[in-house]
Amino acid sequence: MAKQSKPELRVIGWREWVGLPDLGIKKIKAKVDTGARSSSLHAFDLHEFEKEGVKWVRFKIHPLQRTAKRTIEASAEILEYRTVRSSSGATQLRPVIVTQVELLGIRWPVELTLANRDEMGFRMLLGREAFRRRFLVDAGNSFFGGQPKRKKKPKPKPNSKQQPAVNHTTSEP
Repeated sequence: MAKQSKPELRVIGWREWVGLPDLGIKKIKAKVDTGARSSSLHAFDLHEFEKEGVKWVRFKIHPLQRTAKRTIEASAEILEYRTVRSSSGATQLRPVIVTQVELLGIRWPVELTLANRDEMGFRMLLGREAFRRRFLVDAGNSFFGGQPKRKKKPKPKPNSKQQPAVNHTTSEP
């Protein structure tokens, strides 16, 4: 009897930059956590509303770690509410949404609980249900999908009131 081979899985690190295109997030740094079953996204200022008889949530996201300079507003249909136990043992009832996640050029739907993760090191946690049967995790490495390109700061324009630089080179006869 022939042994069936498992499909080759791509490798990701313990942290990766992922995209959440449906929420308008090009890149957010996520902790890939094999110890967590569910995935979570940093969200605050949550407001529930109804759209054509369906419950939705509007929320804000700070996609960059350790800064609140950039805020993205998003909304999504609420799948359900789920009781989640944090690593400290506290339980919290959180809304769950389904959105597309993109990593290594692969896009798939993932369930995300919405919670304020200001005090956490990462704005997003990618739990094992999100990547099982898609990726293997190399716990000793990071960013197999690469790092986002940093925008170069523009060079300051010369002030028209300033005198142009003068080259004082002299040549000896």
